[in-house]
Amino acid sequence: MIIMAVDYGDVRTGIAVCDKFEMLASPVCVINQRKQELLIEEIKALTEKHKPELLVVGLPKNMDSSIGERAEKCSEFASLLSESTGIPHVMRDERLTTVTAHNALNVTNTRGKKRKAVVDQVAAVVILQDYIDFRRLNNIK
Repeated sequence: MIIMAVDYGDVRTGIAVCDKFEMLASPVCVINQRKQELLIEEIKALTEKHKPELLVVGLPKNMDSSIGERAEKCSEFASLLSESTGIPHVMRDERLTTVTAHNALNVTNTRGKKRKAVVDQVAAVVILQDYIDFRRLNNIK
């Protein structure tokens, strides 16, 4: 099944997809859009292109696993996105994914403006790869 990940942000939103065999998450893009309605329309266009059957939206829990204001905002966004696209969604804990993304970009020596431009899509890849690994390990179809 093709799955699309969304790393939702107030300014930049990272998008990633996996192949139909759920083997590898790949970056798609970063959407620079502050207006939620327009962001949903841009993501909807990407769903029409990539044809995912499931959306995975990052859930930024607090380090103590509690749900804060940001996580609630992401959950509300995910519901609106599913409603608009007709594609079901799951929320996936995204704690430390941005740290992991920055570490990956350190390895490739990606710095400055280029890093800022891609870190959100790398975070989306991390969220999606974590989710497809979870599905594989738990034999979820």
